[in-house]
Amino acid sequence: MRIEGNVWKYGDHVDTDAIIPARYLNVSTAAELAQHCLEDIDPAFATDVQPGDIIVVGENFGCGSSREHAPLAIKGAGVSCVIAENFARIFYRNGINVGLPILECPAAVAEAETGDRLTIDLRQGTITTLRTGRTHRTPPFPPFIVQIIKAGGLIPAIVGGLVDW
Repeated sequence: MRIEGNVWKYGDHVDTDAIIPARYLNVSTAAELAQHCLEDIDPAFATDVQPGDIIVVGENFGCGSSREHAPLAIKGAGVSCVIAENFARIFYRNGINVGLPILECPAAVAEAETGDRLTIDLRQGTITTLRTGRTHRTPPFPPFIVQIIKAGGLIPAIVGGLVDW
């Protein structure tokens, strides 16, 4: 599974309240949540993000509450992947559960700049920055995780019988 998109880069410790502010938790659809994604740290994000774009962040992305709304808002905004130095564990699993590819790769984070274009191969575990031509390695997803992502999340994968446990 290959992904290509433009980078939106943010710093360390972006918590779930910054991803989707608590005042919008009464909204439950991905499309509605996406309208407010990251609005308190980047007011232009929700209106300017393009389908396929990639968020690149520092340490501890998704810390804070365990709300599944956060990765759902990101996915609803059309983001194809999030790359971080590391993730809060529950955010990591929530991302997979909603079908959002999330990768840990400190070297790719260090190199990427806002506006760069990246290509990602989830099966091979590679992230290439087109500006520099450098390729960074990250652990590839096991096949069952790729199936979950392709299905659009854990529930659609289970209901559709797509996950081979």
